[in-house]
Amino acid sequence: GVKSHAEDGTPEVARCKMVICDPSYVGDVKTKVVGKVVRSICILGAPIPHTKNKEGGRAYSCQIILPQKQLKRKNDIYVMMVSWAHNIAAKDKYVAIVSTVVETADPEKELEPAYKLLGPILDKFMSVSDMRVPVDNGSADNVYVTASYDPTSHFEDASNEVLQMWKDIIGEDLDLTVLPEEDDQ
Repeated sequence: GVKSHAEDGTPEVARCKMVICDPSYVGDVKTKVVGKVVRSICILGAPIPHTKNKEGGRAYSCQIILPQKQLKRKNDIYVMMVSWAHNIAAKDKYVAIVSTVVETADPEKELEPAYKLLGPILDKFMSVSDMRVPVDNGSADNVYVTASYDPTSHFEDASNEVLQMWKDIIGEDLDLTVLPEEDDQ
């Protein structure tokens, strides 16, 4: 079973056929640290300068990837901006999330090239977290652990991981093909 503690500290055990979880539930037992990610959530009063929607108006969302080679780094820097139009901020406010893999002893300084693109920043909240990966695929003990989120802003790696976990657990590829209903033909 899975050992846990109730709110009052009393040990509890939950029994199940399998556990699917992120690294925070298993720590060093089933994962290892492969690096660190620095993330900064920035509150903006305007969209990122020079970003436009397809009609030429201001962009309410965008994604920018600053290539590692242009920055003389080993890793890209990712910027994702969303706004009040997505119901995630107060009216006329924008939220930009800037992230990358930590390469130096001064992680926030590594984000400066992206900060320069954002325009005036009203407030920002920075954190550094471990990047963890599972040490096995979970099939031996039915404890399937995802990797922690990497710095990418497009979730491609997370999506691919979900597909791989499905295959590890079910034993076959997940078929996401949407076939038309008979009424649609």
